[in-house]
Amino acid sequence: MAVAHDPHAGQPVLQHGPAPSKARLTSILIHGRGDSPEGILGLAHALEPTDVAYLVPEAAGRTWYPYSFLAPIEQNEPYLSSALRVIDRLVAALGQEGVPPERIVLMGFSQGACLSLEYAARHARTYAGVAGLSGGLIGPPGTPRDYTGSLDNTPVFLGCSDVDAHIPLARVEESARVFRRMGADVDERIYPGMDHTINADELAAVNALLRRGNAR
Repeated sequence: MAVAHDPHAGQPVLQHGPAPSKARLTSILIHGRGDSPEGILGLAHALEPTDVAYLVPEAAGRTWYPYSFLAPIEQNEPYLSSALRVIDRLVAALGQEGVPPERIVLMGFSQGACLSLEYAARHARTYAGVAGLSGGLIGPPGTPRDYTGSLDNTPVFLGCSDVDAHIPLARVEESARVFRRMGADVDERIYPGMDHTINADELAAVNALLRRGNAR
């Protein structure tokens, strides 16, 4: 049951595909503002590998944090910390099932992309992959990016429009620089004039990331 300081605790988690313990990879797939696990699961249905398990948590009220990801971090609390704990609990639970981070892909769209990227930066280690679709690291301009640890050549995909109304291009570029500094293998793709959506080239890039998986 959720409490005031942990509003997303106890929310449902939708599972799709094989059991994580039997899957080659498990993706923790995070939906965007106003969306649902069922909605973002459409992304999984559009991807090709069939040996990937998906764990899709649901935000309380379908919103992970109330304000823009560019707002002062304290304005989005306690929701932001609670959302990051959702991912952390899933990573820990997968570990108990014998699924290490090297077999986990963190992936999301919009708010979900921001959370996936921020979690990966705050918990640097080798993952099977990280995919941020229309997102960036969280915090206002000038936020110190003094994350510690190494992503040790983890493949990180960043895809976004150059005119996205919610995600400034500068933040995507800053996020790419931070992940490269942390040792990630970054694939950054900027799409001129695209809406706040996911295109076919991004699906192809995520398919390639999933096929690459832990075969490094």
